[in-house]
Amino acid sequence: MTGLIGYPVEHSKSPLMHNTAFEELGLDYTYELFEVKEDEVAEAFEDLKALGVAGFNCTMPDKIKAFELADEVSTAAKMIGAANTIVNKDGKFVAYNTDGVGFVNALRDDGFNVKDKVITILGSGGAASAIIVQCALEGAKEINVLSIKDKFWDKAQELADTIIEETPTDVNLIEMSDEAIEECVTKSSLLCNATPVGMAPNEDACIIKDSGLLRTDLVVVDIIYNPLETKLYQMAKVNGCKVLNGIEMLIFQGAASFELWTGEKFPIDKVREAVYKSIKEYFE
Repeated sequence: MTGLIGYPVEHSKSPLMHNTAFEELGLDYTYELFEVKEDEVAEAFEDLKALGVAGFNCTMPDKIKAFELADEVSTAAKMIGAANTIVNKDGKFVAYNTDGVGFVNALRDDGFNVKDKVITILGSGGAASAIIVQCALEGAKEINVLSIKDKFWDKAQELADTIIEETPTDVNLIEMSDEAIEECVTKSSLLCNATPVGMAPNEDACIIKDSGLLRTDLVVVDIIYNPLETKLYQMAKVNGCKVLNGIEMLIFQGAASFELWTGEKFPIDKVREAVYKSIKEYFE
């Protein structure tokens, strides 16, 4: 058994992804959903250990608590302070964070490697943190993190300081403004929107006001996938940028979790086909 803990979880595409992969490879596994509130995570851990699960995913609001309760943690999970994947290794729960892995592997699959690149990240929340950490671990030259001074600011600064201490990557936390965006994007190879700006029902919103910043040699990723094509995505596509949406990150983080649990190669193309078909049917 594998599955997902969090609250709520009924909207998740993870069962579709993983059960499609299990069926495709003929594996005797199943992926289930478990509604677990933050104050129920400790009890859920005990129950899942007793069941002898192969592992499970964690989504909000359980990621931090899962990290804290794990018997062991990966380097990325430790730096982020949150886990989205637990692996049962001989009765020990080991915490990983595959969100950032999903991001860099989706890019790699599309022909872009973050190593030695200058990157601009819009946002400093949980998803942004995972992306920043993994890009640093993969050898990014410089990461500019643009954020408003909200509840995530101090934690983002701590993360930036940790990355600078533990990796060769320079990380700059910068207060969000049109001027700062222009300065950072102009010198970057990759732009990632890791904020909710542009998400349904506010599809007309976009942090990037000047579409002229979106050069043809700039790779643009918007981790939002509702809608599949945000205003930023559409602007980048019109300008000839290579562009990815959040579905690709979702699929590839799932692939990383799957491979940790099973040791088998995730059938990316088959899963991608199933996910996009499901989304298309949902909106019809």
